[in-house]
Amino acid sequence: MRLGIISALHEEQQGLVEAMERPYKLMHGMREYFLGQLWEIDAVCVLSRIGKVAAAMTATTLVEKFGVTHILFTGVAGAGAPSIRVGDIVVAESLVQHDMDARPLFPRFEVPLTGLTHFSSDRHMGLQLADAAQRFLAQDFAAAIDPQERAVFALSGPRLHRGLVASADEFVSGRERIQALGEAFPGLLAVEMEGAAVAQVCFELGIPFGVIRTISDNANENAATDFMRFVKSVASRYAFHIVRQFCLGINASSLP
Repeated sequence: MRLGIISALHEEQQGLVEAMERPYKLMHGMREYFLGQLWEIDAVCVLSRIGKVAAAMTATTLVEKFGVTHILFTGVAGAGAPSIRVGDIVVAESLVQHDMDARPLFPRFEVPLTGLTHFSSDRHMGLQLADAAQRFLAQDFAAAIDPQERAVFALSGPRLHRGLVASADEFVSGRERIQALGEAFPGLLAVEMEGAAVAQVCFELGIPFGVIRTISDNANENAATDFMRFVKSVASRYAFHIVRQFCLGINASSLP
């Protein structure tokens, strides 16, 4: 197994490269790929940058050039429903590109020539990620997140959700927009800008993948408020500890 770990922003992978055993760096396509061992798992860490094209290029390169066998995308997302709160964790079971619209040639949201609107993540990886997130919340959360940051962002009893994530080249920051997306996609949990592109690449290349997101905002007019502070002081700690628990879980069992 070689695990490719992608995030859009540097802060979303903070600490992972430092945790690698015998890491080394390779440059390709204006990106830095860090190769090494993460908790006894052969891994490649890379920042995709923001957006679907950037994410798709990065995922393809991980497979074609670096030979990864599984891909994990970790980062932040906006809440897709009122019941999803800042600090909650979402593990994607399926992903859709909500800006895909090739009508009248193809139905709205369908990716042309695939016959699909939704791309399902790998079931086994999803279960492993959900278990890792639960262990993080039970074992690591209290010590990993500074009490002041927990107070600032009202992080009380964060929960794990599994379900639908929607991606687009759009930072959703309006109540009307998120309501419209919720109507178009019943059960929507989170909105972001990369996951569904990675999902399409992995579907076409036959690579198991998982997407896990920390909810950073409510995808409304306040979405950009203290966004980077949350990413640096909260989401980065979530990602580090969940990836650690995920790797330890793989060591204790196996991925097909």
